[in-house]
Amino acid sequence: MPLNVLAISGSLRTASYNRKALQIAKTIAAGLDAVVTEIDLRELNLPLYDQDIQDQGMPESVLKLKAACEAADALLIASPEYNYSISGALKNALDWASRGGNSLSGKVAAIFGASDGRIGTARGQVHLRQVLMALNVMVTPQPQVCISLAKEAFNEDSSLKDPKLNDQFQKLITNTLTLAQKLKV
Repeated sequence: MPLNVLAISGSLRTASYNRKALQIAKTIAAGLDAVVTEIDLRELNLPLYDQDIQDQGMPESVLKLKAACEAADALLIASPEYNYSISGALKNALDWASRGGNSLSGKVAAIFGASDGRIGTARGQVHLRQVLMALNVMVTPQPQVCISLAKEAFNEDSSLKDPKLNDQFQKLITNTLTLAQKLKV
């Protein structure tokens, strides 16, 4: 039985390097027979998390996010790095997904990201791992995929120029789906 995989980009920008990275991850996962669904945080337009809103009833956009998370066996999360951390949009989505029953608990996640900086999204990924750990999400430990100097990292067709980085990406997604399959049994 194929795995259900939820793909999320923490970047809202249309031409985001992280959206390009997410597309690569989705293609790899689909090639491994996973059924991949993407949630677009811009289109979803979640309200900022507010306990008062939750107490009045979960908004439709939140219910859609939670249902997608609950249906997933694994997560592919592309995260930009903003000030050594993750984007507000991604943090807000994780906050909503964990409320009213944690829809992320027990999931396996591949995290990765692209940045114009020299160390990619390494610092932001540390913070994302910490947040996901608090939500009982198992993050695939290796390899780490931090796409640095992103402006030069992608080809015209949005593929990665560096074959070593392509190999790392393939291993990360393969390891994530292998782990998710083992936990699903």
